[in-house]
Amino acid sequence: MSDKIVIGLIQAKNDVHGDQPVEVHKEKAIEKHIKLVKEAKQKGAQIVCLQEIFYGPYFCTEQSTKWYEAAEEIPNGPTTKLFQELAKELSIVIILPIYEREGIATYYNTAAVIDADGSYLGKYRKTHIPHVGVEAEGCGFWEKYYFKPGNLGYQVFDTAFAKVGVYICYDRHFPEGARLLGLKGAEIVFNPSATVAGLSEYLWKLEQPAHAVANGYYLGAINRVGVEAPWNMGEFYGQSYLVDPRGSFVSTGSRDSDEVIIGEMDKKMIREVRDTWQFYRDRRPETYEEMTALLP
Repeated sequence: MSDKIVIGLIQAKNDVHGDQPVEVHKEKAIEKHIKLVKEAKQKGAQIVCLQEIFYGPYFCTEQSTKWYEAAEEIPNGPTTKLFQELAKELSIVIILPIYEREGIATYYNTAAVIDADGSYLGKYRKTHIPHVGVEAEGCGFWEKYYFKPGNLGYQVFDTAFAKVGVYICYDRHFPEGARLLGLKGAEIVFNPSATVAGLSEYLWKLEQPAHAVANGYYLGAINRVGVEAPWNMGEFYGQSYLVDPRGSFVSTGSRDSDEVIIGEMDKKMIREVRDTWQFYRDRRPETYEEMTALLP
């Protein structure tokens, strides 16, 4: 297997007004993203990651039971099955972030990992769930209304091309899981997100390169673009990127356009960086016990 793997990151606008039915959102977004995934393949991508809950708006700006209709079982839901077929057709790995329903009415913010032969490898459930307001009246990141915190831990998936870890959006503010993904062998971690200007933009290109450097892996950060009506809570500012283990940006997307961002990861660089910066060798886990205590 080659040390060099081509990564595709997909950022996109939501084209449907939030007042439209859930099924309209899903139909239009899935149609758009299938085209973008195929474009990524044409540009050489071997692993492709979509944005957080890609098949609709960032509905957590409001609190409405309407959006529960968007949730599906994983892997038995129609969207996962559709993208399993697409992954097999294109011989690519797909990280598919969707809204998950388990059982009758338990909901998670989840990403399914699909291998290049179409097989379902598993899923990651978003662990850290925000519940904060923003300046736009009545708007916020009201995620505790929609999602139960993830309960599957920090898994690494051994795909056809690389060992893949997943973080989702707000998780990126917490270094502990990022470290565990590295300890479990991740060569690249994907962070599909939905974040707006004026809140976290100053952290966007700070925290995740730091995770990549501290843990000696590549990181793909994905953010949607545009302003979503009727909430207009702020601008989703795109700028999706791939960063290497030295903290250098391999490729970066635009601020405001639907785009497939293509970048190359080199596993040889991972080995070189880890041989130079022996952070795993020199860590002192026996001194970290207090981290697991409920300190203020």
